Amino acid sequence: MTTTITPPVTTPPPSTVVEAPVNKPRKHWASRLLFGYTWLIIAWLCLPIAVMILFGFNDTKGRYNQRWDGFTTKWWTRLGEYPELTKALEVSLIVAVVTMVVAGALGTLIGLALGRYSFRGHGAMNFLMFATISSPELVMGASLLSFFVSDGVGLGIITIVIAHIMFSISFVAVVVRARVLTLDRYAEEAARDLGATPWTTFWLVTFPMIFPAVLSGGLLAFALSIDDFVITNFTSGTVVTFPLWIWGVTRVGIPPQVNIMGTLIFLVGLLIAVASAVSTGRRAKR
Repeated sequence: MTTTITPPVTTPPPSTVVEAPVNKPRKHWASRLLFGYTWLIIAWLCLPIAVMILFGFNDTKGRYNQRWDGFTTKWWTRLGEYPELTKALEVSLIVAVVTMVVAGALGTLIGLALGRYSFRGHGAMNFLMFATISSPELVMGASLLSFFVSDGVGLGIITIVIAHIMFSISFVAVVVRARVLTLDRYAEEAARDLGATPWTTFWLVTFPMIFPAVLSGGLLAFALSIDDFVITNFTSGTVVTFPLWIWGVTRVGIPPQVNIMGTLIFLVGLLIAVASAVSTGRRAKR
């Protein structure tokens, strides 16, 4: 008789699974360094603006508004104390607004053509746009002066406007062209399939899509025009703009009203930028 011995059955101990702790991703030191460097550059760029705003409240006792002598708001009530300064600012604003409108319209059409169509001279036109942006203002100012003098055109506000439009068109065209290259062509094709004419398609479909770029280009043209000095100095003649007036009084002392007007211009530009950002954000959510 054979006896079979069965080995005892042992139950394995319950397995204990140890979960590895989930470590939250840590920012690398290079990312923190880049973050701090970025804010340092922003603070460095904003420092002159902060100084300009601050010295608009300086209770200066002399002609040179370069040392802090105390806080006061009296200069804000005496903003029109220098009629020449007010006139110069008016001239700069008129030139900047006209430049923004004309250069914005012409630059938009050029940017639309460069971004949408292929034609003979397309590459040369692109090169010309970027060459105008990269060329020194001294070269452009001297060439425009030679052109106006050789043709017998009297220097004045008209020549200033022409010069500002000429060097601002390229900036508007480049901004609009970049937006046109990313347009959704299917939206325009859908509008044409539904019976819209090319003109209706442009105003109801294309233009709303490129409007942020058109607005950005126009504001850029306005900013370039209102603070331009080199080209304006060549083509102004006897007309004095805001930058030219400031340069002319640096030898006798810049009054605090200059800081106040600069502060107002900065605040208006800041409000327009904030309004544009808010409008773009709402449009993106929709």
